[in-house]
Amino acid sequence: MKKFSERLKLSLKLPAVFLGIIWLAFLFNFPPTNWGVLPLSVDGLKGILFSPIIHGDIQHIVSNSAPFFMLFSMMLFFYPKVAKSAFGLIYILSGFLVWIFGRESYHIGASGVVYGMVSFLFWSGVFRRSIPSIVISLIVTFLYSGLWLGVLPNQPGVSWEGHLLGGIVGVFVAYLFKNSRSDIQPPKKTYSWEENPEPKKKFFDENPFEQKRPERLKGDGDGWYSSHT
Repeated sequence: MKKFSERLKLSLKLPAVFLGIIWLAFLFNFPPTNWGVLPLSVDGLKGILFSPIIHGDIQHIVSNSAPFFMLFSMMLFFYPKVAKSAFGLIYILSGFLVWIFGRESYHIGASGVVYGMVSFLFWSGVFRRSIPSIVISLIVTFLYSGLWLGVLPNQPGVSWEGHLLGGIVGVFVAYLFKNSRSDIQPPKKTYSWEENPEPKKKFFDENPFEQKRPERLKGDGDGWYSSHT
């Protein structure tokens, strides 16, 4: 297992790059009507790939940046073997479901992916039933429990469908990877008597009847005979 500092550095690198792309798209003022998800529209299909990168205003991008970076980093740090695959599925499936079930409007922003990552981290603890995973679930619940108010409908200017569908996708992805090996399991403790176990001493020699007569006469009193020289 990599050292803690190296592993932490690796878990921060990809989220930082992705967040940088999001901010560059905002600074270059990519138009939401061209790059968002427009449900049941062929032209809106490209929004599945690009809508999480596009944000409408400074408040929108600021509110998504911190949880996106934190949650993606947590996935990479605690579940490195499945984090990239899980993130990719959350990213694509949440946008695809919005394209199918969303209201007839352009849906933009990384909040659907954020809700998917929150859901993945929480439900991974439920499905895996290991103490470290459950601890992570509790931490996520403590930090981001207020986010679930965003799945309530009829919120003006908010894609609550993206939040809700992202959360559902997170549950599915957590279940999909529930049997994958976790890198956050504590190492098995090895006791001193398990490190160099002594071979069991046999009462009888393995082949006492195949020994030659001179060898059998060299018995040392331990058991019947001994082949020791």
